[in-house]
Amino acid sequence: MSIYVSGLLWVLGAAAVSSIIVVITRRFGSEEVGEKNLGAGGSVFSIVAGLHAVLVAFILISLFDAANNAGDQVQKEANALVAVDWASDSLPDPAKSKVEQLIRDYVATVVDDEWPRMREGESVGNQGWTTLNQLRDTIAAAAPDGDWQQDRKTEAANQLWQVYQARQERLDAAGNGVNPVVWLALLIGTALSLLFPYLFGGPNLISQLLVTITLSSTLVLLLFAIYQLQNPFSGGAHVPPDAFSAALDRLS
Repeated sequence: MSIYVSGLLWVLGAAAVSSIIVVITRRFGSEEVGEKNLGAGGSVFSIVAGLHAVLVAFILISLFDAANNAGDQVQKEANALVAVDWASDSLPDPAKSKVEQLIRDYVATVVDDEWPRMREGESVGNQGWTTLNQLRDTIAAAAPDGDWQQDRKTEAANQLWQVYQARQERLDAAGNGVNPVVWLALLIGTALSLLFPYLFGGPNLISQLLVTITLSSTLVLLLFAIYQLQNPFSGGAHVPPDAFSAALDRLS
């Protein structure tokens, strides 16, 4: 099921439930009581809805930034891998050949093993770190012949450090998500924001239905957006491993 169909089902479900509740409250409630609630609860509703809107906006902005940053780190990690290969291309064998093979092994691990795990929010294991450690040891053990090869060895080591940092950023982004306490606050805030309109009543059934359906659909749609963006490697953000696949084509 695509993300668009899922989002539509969330909205339609919220609209259907809110419509049923409005009809029930209109059937068994009192219009006079609704008018009294409107005067007494309007200011409270404004505060609750305002605080909830600020929280939702803050979380959505943070998630958008996190998704963009995750994509940047993936590209940075892949580019640094290519730079390691290019720098080590000037080193003597067997270091040169071994570095390229280890880079290919690392990319295969990231794309075939780590990416599916990151989509599910699971731990990726230590295979990637082990391969990077082997790369570090291979570069460190290389015996350069002259200043040029020594410079290339230093550059390869520096670029490998960039890979380490970008990899850690990528794994952190995959494991962050939205804190359960924040989810609790979001759900309670949404429930309170949806509760107040049922207490107010309205001049007629159609107008109250339109107001309540619009409010409930908007709030549920925002929750759906947060749910889809909490993991940048799945859902709505869905950062792909294309940068690593492209890096293989650029290896010397």
